[in-house]
Amino acid sequence: MNPDPRPLFARATDQAAALIKTVRLEQLAGPTPCTEFDVRTLLSHMAGGTHRVAVVAEGGDALAVRPFVDGVPDDGWPAAYAEAAERALKAWADDDLLDAVMRMPFGEKPGRIALSGYVLETVAHTWDLREALGQPAELDPDLAEFALTVGHRLLPDARRDDSVPFGSALPVPEGADAYGQLAAWLGRAPLSRA
Repeated sequence: MNPDPRPLFARATDQAAALIKTVRLEQLAGPTPCTEFDVRTLLSHMAGGTHRVAVVAEGGDALAVRPFVDGVPDDGWPAAYAEAAERALKAWADDDLLDAVMRMPFGEKPGRIALSGYVLETVAHTWDLREALGQPAELDPDLAEFALTVGHRLLPDARRDDSVPFGSALPVPEGADAYGQLAAWLGRAPLSRA
């Protein structure tokens, strides 16, 4: 696993922010591959999860932070996400955090593993959002490759239960790129197949 996932996290948040800026108001109630989320709820979770990773770096407990944000006006999601990403990137600036043990929803892990898990989450939800918007937006394949490696290490299919927020792995569609492989590993299907 990458010894310092911070550059990848920065790229992942930039990619997510760029896609969030394209969301139209009429798309907010639309479905996503996260069957329990519409687009608005997915955006709330993306911003809230990014605040959560900042709290962890700031010395807080991830489990004590609700991974959603409330009170964002429908046209305020780009600003809400940008604020969360800026906070998280600033919070992770200290190199010592990479080796500090942090309590995460998936257990106590060194900072580099914890942040790698949030790269996975950010990349996966960016794919979810792209699918929900029906956009052919190009996504960074290197981010998906890294997230897939993290997913295989942190989320082995055999150990998933009700406490894991991802379903069982699905068969990988023929010809799937790294994002398609990642989605399948996380139990997601494109909306056209869902």
